[in-house]
Parts: sequence; structure tokens; C-alpha cells
Amino acid sequence: MSNQSIFYSLYDHYLYQSLNSMTGRKITVQTTQGTIRGKLQTVMPDHIVVEMNSTPFFVRMQQVVWVFPVHEANG
Repeated sequence: MSNQSIFYSLYDHYLYQSLNSMTGRKITVQTTQGTIRGKLQTVMPDHIVVEMNSTPFFVRMQQVVWVFPVHEANG
């Protein structure tokens, strides 16, 4: 018998795919701690990176409540 630890990580495949399609765009993310609005820089299975005022915010996927793209007005 082996003494190896097993690590399981579950993630929401649909949320991951949706966020991937928004990479490089401005988004609003509601987390369990509050709202973040900025440019979606990176999407990983366990976290996203949202840049707001030149500061990267690393948000765990498990903390995301909802997300939507920000449509900027032309003009």
C-alpha cells in the first residue's frame, strides 16, 4: 500500500469555458466578498486574474457568485 496523498479538485467546467471566452475583456465579478470590475487577464481551472487600476486580483473560482461582460459605450 502506498503512502501517497490524493488531491481532488472540482471545478465548474461551464464557468471556466464562459470565462475563457471573456479573456481580455472588461468584466464584473461578484464574489462572496464583494464586487470586482476590471479586465480579465487570466483564466485557470482554480482561479482568475482580474486587473483593476493596474493591480491584479487573484480570485478563486469557488468564490465567484456571478460574472458578466461590461459593454462600454461608443463615443
